Amino acid sequence: MLISPYGEKLIDLLVEGEALDELRDQANRLPSVQLSERSVCDLELLATGAFSPLDRFMGRKDHQRVLEEMRLSTGHILSVPITLPVEDDSEIHLDQEIALRSSRNELLAVMTIEEIYEWDRREAAEKVFATQDVRHPLVAEMHRWGKFNISGRLRVLQLPPRHDFQELRLTPSQTRARLESLGHSNVVAFQTRNPLHRVQEELTKRAVQGLDGALLLHPVVGMSKPGDVDHYTRVRTYKVLASNYYDSSRILLSLLPLAMRLAGPREALWHAVIRRNYGANYLIVGRDHASPGLNSEGKPFYGPYQAQELVERFKGELGMGIVPFQELVYLPEEGRYEEASKIPVGAQTASISGTQVRQEYLENGKLLPDWFMRPEVAEILAETYPPRHRQGVCIWFTGLSAAGKSTTAEVLTTLLLEHGRQVTVLDGDVVRTHLSKGLGFSREDRDINIRRIGFVAAEIVRHGGTVICAAVSPYRATRNDVRNMVGSDRFVEVFVDTPLDICEQRDIKGLYARARRGELKGFTGIDDPYESPEHPELRLDGGFQTAEENARLILQYVAREGFIRGVGD
Repeated sequence: MLISPYGEKLIDLLVEGEALDELRDQANRLPSVQLSERSVCDLELLATGAFSPLDRFMGRKDHQRVLEEMRLSTGHILSVPITLPVEDDSEIHLDQEIALRSSRNELLAVMTIEEIYEWDRREAAEKVFATQDVRHPLVAEMHRWGKFNISGRLRVLQLPPRHDFQELRLTPSQTRARLESLGHSNVVAFQTRNPLHRVQEELTKRAVQGLDGALLLHPVVGMSKPGDVDHYTRVRTYKVLASNYYDSSRILLSLLPLAMRLAGPREALWHAVIRRNYGANYLIVGRDHASPGLNSEGKPFYGPYQAQELVERFKGELGMGIVPFQELVYLPEEGRYEEASKIPVGAQTASISGTQVRQEYLENGKLLPDWFMRPEVAEILAETYPPRHRQGVCIWFTGLSAAGKSTTAEVLTTLLLEHGRQVTVLDGDVVRTHLSKGLGFSREDRDINIRRIGFVAAEIVRHGGTVICAAVSPYRATRNDVRNMVGSDRFVEVFVDTPLDICEQRDIKGLYARARRGELKGFTGIDDPYESPEHPELRLDGGFQTAEENARLILQYVAREGFIRGVGD
């Protein structure tokens, strides 16, 4: 079916004037639902029209058709579900008005509940992400989303307060007006969640030149891939580039408070819809666009060109052309970049892989060469990206009770201190006494306990610390959720693989015996499952190797990864 161009009439859900004061008074007397950071980002983009023509969190019909056909019930293209999940529907009911608040209790909107419906996590994971693999950040995260979705009319009192880079936080309407003032009929949008290097700079300039248009440099500053460079650092680099290396009459730098789903091809199509609403009519679609990285088997989740192929299918309907990300190679003798397909045989070329950027330059405190990255950008990265041995790392022990986790962690702590790293230990039993006092041992309470440990660990790692966590953590999805909180490149999962009979022999607390007698219910390994890691960074023999032997194996591993220095194999 033919659909009118996207973004011609943007949704605006913001309430203003006297109606705002009246609604605020009313909202303060309503029951509240506290939104996750992901839902806060979604609400902001719903309110400003970035998801037009969608004007609410999806109801059942929209949700199901998006899963199956990548379309709303109206027929408009939208490839990623935008839903508001809640855990329990007993406190809410149809036709009820509720206040939507941020995690800091900021009043953002009022929803009139028109739909409450169950959704299927497995179906959503398979259809949106094409996988059930919990190494996918969103597949793991979805396990803690509520089992009901709610939908209904939204009235937005305020956008989430944002205090950083306010001059760059432009709504779709503001962005379209700024782009129109540049006076170019074509606008090329560039989706980015990483600092730009010279190849990307060259690519964007060639795209603009070839279309005689303008560039919408549109970095994500909401939620991107776990472990990405923080958006404060990234935006500083974008500002330097936009000011010094682009034609000011052909570029607009604007920030996008998007919570990415890392859905590969579907995400690329979603990005195209969003950028159409912001006023672009071309999108640069990268190789392996919006990828979450590698799956549990070490393979990419999506093919390298699937995203380009999917956006190409819908370009006519969207009115959104694509600019494929071409491979450019640097010719040092000529001081320029050229498409790889046009390089003469035998020509001298230079390139630096992502692994080399991290391991040979950033982690060793070396500035990247200016042919690869502008000096100003390299300096900003160097300021905020210390060498590997000064970066944070989380060593996460998992295994059955009495497997030897805490004993090995104690030895490892001493060895790490010996090699100059300050260490925080989060032991499961100690955390239960303090951080998680009052929690029981239901699956839900166990997940809450592990995520609390994960939250604290992620904060320690973010500030450059070393944290050792020793907890049974029986469920695979929850451990992978913690991996994503911390960042996969700084998370070392250590599976202490000790046979159940040996754990029972070692159990000085008598917990296994009590579980065998039926005095303890839901005990891991007896009447509640332990889901062994499929691909841990280290698998240790906890039955026949000593705690010191295992601790030294871990020490050698973290040394090879660069987190400590001066340890041989």
